[in-house]
Amino acid sequence: MKAKILDKLYRLLKAVKKAINPTVENLTDPTKNIARQRKAKSIILITVRAVLLVGLSFVILFPTIQQILMALRAPEDVNNPAVVWIPENWSLMNLRIASLVLDYRSALFNTFKVSSISMGLQLASTALAGYAFSRLRFKGSNLLFVLVIITIVMPPQALSLAQYLYFRDLGLIGRETTIYLMSGLGMGIRSGIFIYIFRSFFKGLPKELEESAQIDGAGVFRTFWSVMLPNARGALITVGLFAFVWQWNDAYYVKIFEVSTEEFPLLTMRLINAAEGMYAALFYTGGLSLIGQDVWENPVFLALISNVAALLMMLPLLIMYLFVQKQFVESIERTGIVG
Repeated sequence: MKAKILDKLYRLLKAVKKAINPTVENLTDPTKNIARQRKAKSIILITVRAVLLVGLSFVILFPTIQQILMALRAPEDVNNPAVVWIPENWSLMNLRIASLVLDYRSALFNTFKVSSISMGLQLASTALAGYAFSRLRFKGSNLLFVLVIITIVMPPQALSLAQYLYFRDLGLIGRETTIYLMSGLGMGIRSGIFIYIFRSFFKGLPKELEESAQIDGAGVFRTFWSVMLPNARGALITVGLFAFVWQWNDAYYVKIFEVSTEEFPLLTMRLINAAEGMYAALFYTGGLSLIGQDVWENPVFLALISNVAALLMMLPLLIMYLFVQKQFVESIERTGIVG
């Protein structure tokens, strides 16, 4: 009987030893320890990165999310302390009033028209200038390029008086043609930056492309149009998007050249005028008739309508970015723009 018990104990101890040995071997194996440490470090890095990205995204998106929720709040609930995030009474009245203040339909069409035409002219003029500075070397070209760089750091106020007097003598003050002429002649918003981008991009293209085109009998402009420009897709997308957005948000040149009028409203000037005198804007556009006196006498409500108007102005750009974000990121990588 004792022999059987001892035999069972021996087998049990042998099984336990066999089960423990692999664990001990794993703990003493340096290769597996290093792999385990690397895996733990990668998990920690991924966790920290995810926390930082989520936190930064929340900080950046928080004002926009807050403005959207406030825009969908009923006007009578503006000062309701019970409403913090989710509106108690959902309403589109704030959006409707802000649309009246901005004359949204006409101003949106005019702003899109001016920004699109200006973008096309800026692409044509700055791409041609950038190609000339990168490939067509001539006496004084470096000096001219230095002057272009100076226009990047020079504030627009330094040239605005001369530009105003020049276009006034041509009788173009108060017409959008002024913006088109500036863009087509390489004097548009941030044209110096766009010329620099195209010059850097064209310098990075191999010279064999031009040489093969010249062997086939192509001239300078033909080479630029048929060979160099199709290969500059990344720079074209980058410059096009920046030119469109900066012209869309421009208020300085639009105000100086008096482009925005009652017959030709633009979103930027309508927003500025509304922000400076929201009560008057509501009165003249008929927005006061949509709400009660106790609401439109509330200064918080007037500030809310101004913020909703800014959100409506920004909304088309956000929608457009959703469709072109992939191309935009790729073009930024190809052109090498950082910071």
